[in-house]
Parts: sequence; structure tokens; C-alpha cells
Amino acid sequence: MKFTKMHGCGNDYIYVDGSKEQIPQVRKPEIVRRLSDRHFGIGGDGVIFINPSEEADFEMEMYNMDGSRAEMCGNGIRCVAKFVYDEGLTDQTSISIISCGKIKYLDMFLEDGKVSTVRVNMGTPILKAEDIPVIADGDEVIGERIEVEERIYEMTCVSMGNPHAVIFMDDVSALPLDKIGPLFENHVRFPKRINTEFVKVLDDEHVEMRVWERGTGETLACGTGACAVTVACILNGLTKEQVTVKLLGGNLQIQWDRKENVVYMIGPAATVFKGEISI
Repeated sequence: MKFTKMHGCGNDYIYVDGSKEQIPQVRKPEIVRRLSDRHFGIGGDGVIFINPSEEADFEMEMYNMDGSRAEMCGNGIRCVAKFVYDEGLTDQTSISIISCGKIKYLDMFLEDGKVSTVRVNMGTPILKAEDIPVIADGDEVIGERIEVEERIYEMTCVSMGNPHAVIFMDDVSALPLDKIGPLFENHVRFPKRINTEFVKVLDDEHVEMRVWERGTGETLACGTGACAVTVACILNGLTKEQVTVKLLGGNLQIQWDRKENVVYMIGPAATVFKGEISI
């Protein structure tokens, strides 16, 4: 099977052209786990299959490193756009990509004939608790208390096509994320598990973020998480509508246009290497 290793701000996935590599659906979770292993496989935060689509220009079929299916990945979808343009699957710099039934619209920016940066219309943030989903007393979860291992945190929950809980803190650099992340991910209040962002607000235009992604663990970046963080910041009156989100792997520019009620993300996409592996 031919593959391409790519990353967006260090959030790395293995990309496979699904139009050329025919893999039985039942085998994909096991193959994903094997390929994602950083010691015995290629290594990555998961695997993304790029498939033909009748509803959009392309389909993104994304899997976490544990083999579970994920609905959306902001860094991943930027890399899909780079893959299809750089590999000559399209000559258009504005395309649509569908993932789990949801279509996103992307604009690509080139350097030396290759895609370097991608702007994504990430759509409308979902705030209704039952649609995220999160178990709550009210319709929305904004600055709501949650108890995790006998400690009380305040969380704001947002879905950007996948569920996020945003936790504001005074410091995130020393946070034992490998211990606390799984406790949030598998908390009883999150029926489909949760991605959790731990955030320090630097000023009204800059925030620092670490993320624990369900099914993967801590990653260097999370595009949908950065979008959720920006929405949460604005809902809590902490920042302006346009924010630079500083992640371990780089920066993303996020804007929540409240008139359109749409979130836009701008960030890089990079190819690491290509190869072929027996499956």
C-alpha cells in the first residue's frame, strides 16, 4: 500500500489515496492501529483515507490511532487539500471535502506551485448540549463545573463536528496531561468521549493550548480544538473574535464570524515523506 506522511502543526497522519488502494472496510481499524504505531509502524496520530465522493469534491475518511472513526480533523482536512492538489487530483484551489456527512469548504494558497497554507470554513459551532453531546442540566455548557478525580474544573463545551470540552487554567505547561486527559475523555458526562483543551489566555488575541484527543492522547495540535477554544474564549468574554492559538506544534489563526456564525481556520500543511508498506 502506498502512503504519504503529512502534518499540520505537528498533528501527523498517514494519508492513503482510497481511489487507488482498495482496503476492505472491516480491516481498516486493525490496519490503522498497526500503521499508527510509532515503534512498529509508520507512526502517526491516525490514518486518513482520501476517497472519491458524489456529494463533494473528495471524502476524508479519518481514523484515530486506536482504530476508532473520527468525524472531523481540522489539521487533517488541510493536509487532504494539499494532497489532492499536489498529487494532481485537482487543479482547483477552492474545493469541498466531506467527512461523516458534513461538507467543509477550503481555499488553498501556493508557494512554488505547492500548497503551503489552507483556509477552511469550519462551519457553525454547535453549542446545544445534547448535540455535542454532553450530559448537562441546561441547553448549553458555558463555564459549568465538572468534578474530575475530586477536583472541580470549569468547562465550556463546543462541537466543531466532533466534541470538545475547553478548560481555562492559569498554567498549562506543567499539566500532567497523560494522567488527567484520560479522566476527561472517559468521564461519564461525555457519552461519545471527549476531546479536551486546556487553555491559558495570554491576552485578548492570543491563547496557549494543550490538547488531549480521544482515541489518540496528547497531540501537538488540534484544528477543531483550536476552533472550539476560540468559540469558548468569546463566549466567556476573554478574547476578540480573531485569535492566534499557540499549540505545541505551531500556531493557527482562528476567527469566529458571529454575523455569519461561521468559524474560519488558517494554518499550514506539510508533506513529510512518501512510502510503500505491506498490509
